[in-house]
Amino acid sequence: MVAIMDEALELEEGMSVMEIGAGSGYHAATIAELVGPRGHVFTIERLESLVQLARRNLDLAGYSERVTLVLGDGTVGYPDRAPYERILVTAAAPDIPRPLVDQLALEGLMLIPVGDRFFPQELVRVRKTRDGVVDRRNLGGVAFVPLVGQHGFRN
Repeated sequence: MVAIMDEALELEEGMSVMEIGAGSGYHAATIAELVGPRGHVFTIERLESLVQLARRNLDLAGYSERVTLVLGDGTVGYPDRAPYERILVTAAAPDIPRPLVDQLALEGLMLIPVGDRFFPQELVRVRKTRDGVVDRRNLGGVAFVPLVGQHGFRN
């Protein structure tokens, strides 16, 4: 799934990427590798224990300078560094959170699982046009943990 999502994001050298759901840090590391030393990944995680795990793993793998970990509610994003050329959400939302759309750059892409708390869910690719129009494309069925937060599911 990590490879499928990275490919669907059409990542390029030098891009600024926001990831929602740091987990172990593995997916952020793959993105950091693809965007190269001129790019940067900002990953938001709501659980302190996962932030610590991801930080340790990214430090050991040598990605700590290219990946910024933020403890917080991923459903509101990280507006301090917006806009992002790519946004990746690694938990399923009931719908696409508006703050994430607002933080997506013009001509940017976002991947987000959308659907019920557990099933059914669809992986949706969001493309924001040069005019700010949001185009949605369904990439198929998936199964992710629920996105919990202000613009997601309630805990």
